[in-house]
Amino acid sequence: MSKTSRLGLLRDRDFGRLFAATALGQLGDRIIFLALPLVAVMALNADEFQVGLLTAMTTAGSLLVGLPAGAWVDRMRKRSVMISTDLVRALVLMTIPAAWWAGLLTIWWLCTVSLLHGVLTVFFDVAYVSYLPHLVGRSNLVEGNSKLSAIRSVTSISGPAAAGPLIGLVGAPSTLLVSSAGMAVSGLLAITIRRREPKPEPSKNPQLRREIKEGLGFVLDHPALRAIMLGDAIFNLFLVMYQTMLLIFLEREMGLQPFGIGLVLSGMGCGALLGALMATTISKWIGPGPVIWLAALVTCPLTVLMPLARPGWSVYAAAIGLAALSLGGVIRVVAQSSFQQALTPDRLLGRMSATTRFVSWGGIPVGGLLGGASGSAFGATNTLWIGAAGMTLSAVPNFLSPLRTMRRVPSE
Repeated sequence: MSKTSRLGLLRDRDFGRLFAATALGQLGDRIIFLALPLVAVMALNADEFQVGLLTAMTTAGSLLVGLPAGAWVDRMRKRSVMISTDLVRALVLMTIPAAWWAGLLTIWWLCTVSLLHGVLTVFFDVAYVSYLPHLVGRSNLVEGNSKLSAIRSVTSISGPAAAGPLIGLVGAPSTLLVSSAGMAVSGLLAITIRRREPKPEPSKNPQLRREIKEGLGFVLDHPALRAIMLGDAIFNLFLVMYQTMLLIFLEREMGLQPFGIGLVLSGMGCGALLGALMATTISKWIGPGPVIWLAALVTCPLTVLMPLARPGWSVYAAAIGLAALSLGGVIRVVAQSSFQQALTPDRLLGRMSATTRFVSWGGIPVGGLLGGASGSAFGATNTLWIGAAGMTLSAVPNFLSPLRTMRRVPSE
C-alpha cells in the first residue's frame, strides 16, 4: 500500500485541520478524565458518593439539553457551533485552578463546572457528528470515523500518561490549565476550516417540540438505530459505574500514585488505538452489523481482570482487560457511527445524534450515582464486578436486531 493511499482523507486540507483540532481537544478531554476526579479525591478528600455525584454532573447535560440540542443544532451551521463551544469550554475549565489558587474551590464548585462543561459538550458532540458527512461525504464515513477514532485513541494514551506526572508535579487543579489550552487551540484550528456546509433552510413554522418529536420518531422507528441506541445505553450505564470506582480502586485499594494510575489508563488508550487501526478491516471481514454486538461480547468480559488484581504487578497485568475493552469499544463505535450517519438524511443528522445521545448517554449520570452508591454500600471491588457484567449484557439488543446479519452499511 502506498503512502498516499494510507493517508487517504488526511491529504484533504480541511479534514486535516479537523483531525488536528480533534487531537488537541481530545488531549484536553483525556486530561480532564484523570485530573477532575483526582481534584476531588486528592485535593478535596471527597468520599465515594461525592465522586459519583461529580461523575453524574459531568454527564447530566445529556439529560438536560440532549433532545433540544439536536433541533437547535439542525438550525445552525455545525462548524460555528463547534468553534464557540470549544472556546467557552476552555474558559469554564480555567475557573477551577483560579478557584484553587484563591482558596475557594469546593466539591460544589467542581460539580457546577462539570455540569456547565457537560452541557457545552452535548452541543459540541452533536455538531461534530453532524458535520462529518458534510466534510468528507457519505462514501468516506467509515474512513473518516476510523481516522478520527485513531487520533482520539492516541490522545487516550498520551493524555493520562502526560497527566499523571504533571499532576504529581503541579497538582491536579493546575493541570486543568493544559486541558483549557487544548480546547482553546482546537476551537481556533476549527476556524481555519474553509469548507462550510450550506446554511440550513429555516422552517416556515419552526416548532421545537415538533422537531424533537420528528427526530425521536425517526430513531425509534428504525430497528437498527433503536438497537444501537439501547445497547449503548446499557453499556454506558455500567461503564460509568465501573469507571467511577476504578480511580478509587486504583488509588485507595491498589495504592497507586498518579503516575501509576496514568500508566494503567494509558493501556486503555493503547487498546483504543489498535481498535481504530483495525476497525475498517474487521468491519469488512465480519460485517459492520455483526461486529457491533461481537465487539462487546468478546471484549467486555475481560474487564473482570481488574477486580481480581492485588497490589503489585498484577494490577498492571489487569490493565489488559481495560485495553481489550477500549479495543472493542472503538471498533463498535466506528461501525455504529457509520451506520447512524449513513441511514440519516442531512436535515435530521443533528436530531438523530442528539436523540441517540440523550437515550444512550442519559444513563451515564445514573451510572455515576449508582457507582457511588454501590461503592459506598459494597465497596469499589464489587462495583467493578457489577460493571463488568452489565457491559457484557449490552451486546444483547444488537444481537436481537437486524444488525446480527447486516454485512454492509446501507444507504440512506
